Amino acid sequence: MKIAITASAQDLSSPVDPRFGRCPYYIFVDPDTMQFEALENPSVTATSGAGIQAAQLIANKGANVLLTGSCGPNAFQTLQAAGVNVIVGVTGTIQEAIQKFKSGQLQPAAQPNVPSHFGVGMGGGSPMGPGFGMGRGMGGGMGRGMGRGMGQGMGGGMGPGMGYSPPPQTPGMTPSGPGMPQLSPEEELQGLKQQAEFLRQQMEMITKRIAELEKKK
Repeated sequence: MKIAITASAQDLSSPVDPRFGRCPYYIFVDPDTMQFEALENPSVTATSGAGIQAAQLIANKGANVLLTGSCGPNAFQTLQAAGVNVIVGVTGTIQEAIQKFKSGQLQPAAQPNVPSHFGVGMGGGSPMGPGFGMGRGMGGGMGRGMGRGMGQGMGGGMGPGMGYSPPPQTPGMTPSGPGMPQLSPEEELQGLKQQAEFLRQQMEMITKRIAELEKKK
């Protein structure tokens, strides 16, 4: 068996990235031996179709299971057609996620848990309107943010960005357009909780890095 996991860095101690098509890395793990391969996501800056391209990559690498935070309908359908079981709502580190899967705590999803383009405003570079990203910073980027961002970098390198930007819509109207189903309050709440957990993990990493740098002064 081979498990594919969306990752924010290239090792098993890195947090699970909540985005599927726009995560910076995919880690492929043999759950029995814990041998793994980290692969940079070639579609992270794609203007469109990132989810489908990522799904094809996962299938071509021979993965049987995908662990991620969120997955849109197009990618979900592509993965299911390729025989890949999709598990969403996954948080924690890569290693923790694998242990949860092995212990039976994680089960395949019956449907996608976010609309199409959900991850675009979370560091993918597409203008989803004003937001509250972390700027271009943290060396390799704590994200291009979700709009204007808040700074030009702080060194250290923490991986591509994160944020939340609801699709623009007129108050009182449901989202429209291809692949944009309306999220229920429960689904939106789950998505926000996943993002909050991801940000908490990133802040812990930032705080740790700050402490390390201060010791070197």
